[in-house]
Amino acid sequence: MTTLGIIQARMGSTRLPGKVLRRLGGRTVLDRVVRAARESGILDELVVATTVEPADDAIEAECAAIGVPCYRGPVDDVLTRFLGVLDRHEADTVLRFTADCPLLDPRLVARAYRVFEAAGVDYLTTSITRTLPRGLDVEVVRAKVLRAIDGSAIKHHRTHVTSYVYTHPTEFDVIGLTVQPDLSHLRLTLDTEDDWRLIEAVVGHVGDAPVSVQSIAAWLADHPELAAVNSHVEQKELSQA
Repeated sequence: MTTLGIIQARMGSTRLPGKVLRRLGGRTVLDRVVRAARESGILDELVVATTVEPADDAIEAECAAIGVPCYRGPVDDVLTRFLGVLDRHEADTVLRFTADCPLLDPRLVARAYRVFEAAGVDYLTTSITRTLPRGLDVEVVRAKVLRAIDGSAIKHHRTHVTSYVYTHPTEFDVIGLTVQPDLSHLRLTLDTEDDWRLIEAVVGHVGDAPVSVQSIAAWLADHPELAAVNSHVEQKELSQA
């Protein structure tokens, strides 16, 4: 079974434009996501999927600089972008990542993939019952499922490709993955300046290499004032993002 990781990335962001190319601990945010995904050890190939917008020329340039393939497709149709990647990089299984999650945990990615394969399902996500912080989610889906939904997914389901599978459980075999202890009270994704302040502090402590979510959570438990920096930030609904 061949595995393909696809990282969604674009410069456009209503709350924090250009966030994926901000420098964090000597690397761009995108570079950190690429490295963490690769360090999971379960990907046969990794591709960054961005858009044809002129602003995303910078993402293509960064991909060339860090040595990862880049595919460019429609701005508001992520599903078509993913299928374009699959047309060029055939695979059986796709792992979806987003470029605004610089604290991605490679061990968690590997664990999710192993559970997915052992269960023999169509789709696995860590967000059915959320026990992970925002920014550490993992999604795994069969490539054939992405192709199958192309004709029926509409509106925000084409922007958030795996949400179609998630909201049609009678059509697909879907499972969730949870972790203990419950760390869902933490927010480790990058969408606002307050998110940036927290993530900068974490990276300043843990250093350059990817670390486990448990290590981050343990450190933040000792520094509750940092965990509170972005606790007020509300996550956008799928239809708004």
